[in-house]
Formats: sequence, C-alpha cells, structure tokens
Amino acid sequence: MPSQHGVSLAVSIITTHFGDQVGKVCGCLLRAGPLTIQEIARYTELPHPQLKNCLLVLIQHNCVQAFSMEKLGGFGVQVKVITQYMALFDNILHRVRFPKFIAVVAERFDKMCESLLEGLLEHGRLTLEQVMMRAMSKRTEGNADLLRTSFTKLVHAHFVERCPPGEPFLETLDDSQPAKRAKSAGPPETIEQKAMKAAGLSEAERYFIISNGESNSLDTEDGEKSTTIPGKKRKHDTLEDDTEVSIHDKEVLWRPNFEEFVRCFRHKACVERVRASLNVGAAAVLEAILEATRSTEKKIKEEKSAPLLLETIMQEAIRRPGSPQSIDQVRAVLDELGGHSSVEETDLLYSIDLRNIIEAARNAEVESVVSRRYGKNAYRIFRLLVKKDCLVETERISEETLIDKKETTKILYRLFADGILHMEKAASHEQARFLLWRVMKNTQWEHVLDEMYHAALNLSQRIAHELELEHEVIVRPRDQLDEIQMKRLQRVIKVKTGKEKDVSYRLLVNLMLKQSLPAGSGNGAERCHV
Repeated sequence: MPSQHGVSLAVSIITTHFGDQVGKVCGCLLRAGPLTIQEIARYTELPHPQLKNCLLVLIQHNCVQAFSMEKLGGFGVQVKVITQYMALFDNILHRVRFPKFIAVVAERFDKMCESLLEGLLEHGRLTLEQVMMRAMSKRTEGNADLLRTSFTKLVHAHFVERCPPGEPFLETLDDSQPAKRAKSAGPPETIEQKAMKAAGLSEAERYFIISNGESNSLDTEDGEKSTTIPGKKRKHDTLEDDTEVSIHDKEVLWRPNFEEFVRCFRHKACVERVRASLNVGAAAVLEAILEATRSTEKKIKEEKSAPLLLETIMQEAIRRPGSPQSIDQVRAVLDELGGHSSVEETDLLYSIDLRNIIEAARNAEVESVVSRRYGKNAYRIFRLLVKKDCLVETERISEETLIDKKETTKILYRLFADGILHMEKAASHEQARFLLWRVMKNTQWEHVLDEMYHAALNLSQRIAHELELEHEVIVRPRDQLDEIQMKRLQRVIKVKTGKEKDVSYRLLVNLMLKQSLPAGSGNGAERCHV
C-alpha cells in the first residue's frame, strides 16, 4: 500500500488533471483498497451518476482497474458476482513523467510517432482509427499509410500496447487451493496482484497488430519474423488464426506501455551510474549489452542481463564513442562490471549483474540525502554501515570512521531517532551492555522514497500557489503588460519550469528506489564479527 505522502501526491495529481470529484474517488480507492461502487458511494457521498463518470474517467486514463469476483454468502445464499475497482498508484505517478516519455520517443523516432504518442497520453486509451484521426487533425502533412507505419513502429518498440480486459474475473479459491498455495514458495498473492495478473495479456497479444491485412506483431524492421521470444511462436500463430477475423481498428483499444518507458529509464540510470563510478568505456559496453538483450527481458526488475557472446558485445560496443577497441579491452571492462562468464558448447557468454548496479545507485542517492541533512561525519558513519550490511558496535564505528566516540554516539542517536538506523541492545559475557547499529536497506529506501513523495507534493503545491497569485498576469495578453508585469510573468515561468523539473527528477529517482531486492537479501540481523 502506498505511503501517506505518496497517496497525497497521487490525489493532488488526479485533482489537478481531472477535478475535485475525480480526486476524491481516487483518494478513497488509494486509502481503502479495492471497493465496489456502492462502497465508494458510501465513502465519498457522491451521487451515482457523478460517481460513475468519475470511475469512467479514471479507467479511461489507466488509473483504475476494474475486476469481478464471486462473493460467497452463507448457507443457502446464492453466490453473487460483484465488481470492484482498485487504483493503480504507479500509473497515476507516471502522469508527471509524460514529458519524459515523449522525449524518449522524440529521440528515437520522428515527429509523427511523437504526435501519435501524445494522443494516447492525452486521452488514455484510443482505437487506432481515433489515434490516426487525431494526428491528421493536428498535422497537415502525412497520410493514413504513413501514420499506420509510425504507429506500428511504436508497437514494435513496445511503447504502445493493447489494453487489457476491462473487467477480468477472479476465481474463488476452493478447498484444495490453500493447501497448494501453502506449499509454494513466497507470500500469498494479494487481491490486487491477482487482479493485475488476470488482466495481463501475453506478449503476443499485447503487441499484436494487423497492418494491411497481415499480422506483424512480432515482425522485425526488415520484415522478418522475430524468434527471440521463446515459447511465444505457437501462441502467436494460434492468436492469428483464431482472432484475425474479429479484430478491427474500430474495436481494439491501445494505450501507452508505461513499463517500457520505465525500463528505458532504468537502463539509462544503470549506464550513468557506471559512467560516474568507472569510466566512459565501461558505460559504452553496458549500454551495448542492454540494447542487444532488450528483446529477451520478460520483466522490468531483471536482476541480470541475458547471456551474450563476447564477439557480439564487441560488435555492439565498438560503434559507441569511448568504447574499448579490442577483445582484450572488452574482457577487462566486463571484469570491472562484475560480469559473469559461462560456456555454452564452445561459446563464451557474459551477463551483467544489474541488481548490484541498481543497489549502488540507490545507496549513492540515500548517502547524498544523509550528507546534505546531517553533515559529513554522519555521511561517513552511514556509508560504513551500508558497506558492512550487519550489526556494528558503537566503539568499532568510532574507530573505523576516526570520529570521537561521544560525537559518534550523538550522530547515531540522531539517525536512529529519524528512522534512518536500526538499533539493538546486547550484553557481553561480563554483563556489560552495548549498542549495535545497522542500516536496514529496504526500510531506509522506503523512508527516503516517502520523503521524495513529500518533497514532490510540496513543490507541486508551490507551483499551484504561484500560478494562482499571478493568474491575472498570466491570462492577460503580453502586449498589454507593462515592464513590472512582464518581470512578474517571467518569474512565474522560471519558477514553474524549475519546480516541474525538480518534481520530475525526484519521481524519476524513486523508480530506482522502488526496484526492491528479493526477499531475504540484506534484511537479516546477523552480527558482524571482527
């Protein structure tokens, strides 16, 4: 469940974009979880027609997912099927990142692709016909064939996907299923996770598009069928045979694929982290590997890149500025990156541990927050504890950071009071009591993430306040403004641009903080012995 500041930020975004009533419904779903329309009406006290319109707006813009499930009654009571609605917190925050999404497409494709994506971001979900009609109404050049070709490019690049079912059905567990679930590894799925899983489409279905009467959902740029997705070929063929007749432009809804944009930002953050911590050559090699293995990634939070031939890495990297120019240099860079080598038949394959790079980037972000807020000594203590990743005594912290013990204790207590450190009391064999300190990484990342939500909310409210104060100057034609009013207008524009960039930066950084480690990694309370 989102944090308090996260919910407040999401409600603020929805209220700004769609009004108070839609924001009220969104806040209700974020705080209470999945609800029926009757329950939402009871919480919000909105009339049924207005509530229905609010839900339709949120569903249209991919901020709410509906699902149906059976409601079991008592003995002799007939089973009823109810519809519930749940807010999609991440999709709501993505609305602030829309300019970044457009910039990604503008960098890779032409203006026509950019215009098509703008239409989907503006309206949430549209048919191909609606997307093309909007683009043609805003552009004088370009015809239907060119627009369809541009749209196909976006689908092939996975920036656009088919919408999932509007109301998937969740099956009720029978008596045999809990036993099976108890035996399976990991915590049980929540209702929200089950609903998103039920609403999900297969890889072939998400990017299936018919162009000029022929299916090309998995075509490459050369027009050949791609075979890089194992296990999907037969499923795609079946989909083409069974549904080609029933799928038309006027029936299929399309939407932006936020996951693909997040993956782009994740890859870019990894490359920038390597460039800052190692060198340009290492960044070029990593960028080449991520680009070459993109088609094999099945989820956003991949811990390792797919294995790739050393010769292929060399061919992909050598075209980039600053990259190594020989096999030996590439092999040395891969060792610097912590690459894992494996041999398949006679081929030498390398993969990169992305989890370590992401963790290093998160640690650097949190360390910078500690340094700015608590000073250099606190930064040194915090960095030592992050590196140790275990319980450490106060005296040992003082010795290794070369900070006076009294000052060390004072800083540790301050960090503990603000929820940054974890403390445990222990006793030696002589019954002497001492304190042990540790950074609980996942807890700390959640704490910093919540603070970023709070900061982004404050900045957004500051922008709204400035715009409200200078509303008269903003709406007045510029040729009617005197010198003082023109300065006020320029100040508002400067504040708005700067604050929006700051909000966007904070919400991009939190993508890294949300890439949580697998359960059980770094969360134990083991003692670090000298």
